[in-house]
Amino acid sequence: MIENTCLGCQLANGQVQAHVVYENEWLTCFLDIAPLNEGHVLLLPKRHVAELEDMEEATSAAMLKAVMKMSRVLKIRYQPDGVTILQNGGTFNDLGHVHVHVFPRYKGDGFGWVEPEDRNDNRNRLAETKLDLVNIINNLRD
Repeated sequence: MIENTCLGCQLANGQVQAHVVYENEWLTCFLDIAPLNEGHVLLLPKRHVAELEDMEEATSAAMLKAVMKMSRVLKIRYQPDGVTILQNGGTFNDLGHVHVHVFPRYKGDGFGWVEPEDRNDNRNRLAETKLDLVNIINNLRD
């Protein structure tokens, strides 16, 4: 289902111009208009979905295949030091539509992961965290 007010839906379905590099029946891949590095690609499902875990199985399988394809393409074209694959959900999803970033990375490119200074509390709770998560996983319905 396409939501006319959703920019992600509009982009994925060709209602808003984008520099499309790959498309199939489930998703569209196009260049980010504010790339972190040249070749920065966004992958968006054509059907509206706000959260990754709500994506239907066929679309999620197509998304993973496209992520792998874009990663290979970027490695061939740019010979980067690596490739970053990133998806933000909830409050951090600024588009309100699932999208995955795939972009080439280079040593010293300025993009980084900033870790909290003190992570010892989390490290000391690994056994308890494991039990909590395993319990939830065992109670989930697929």
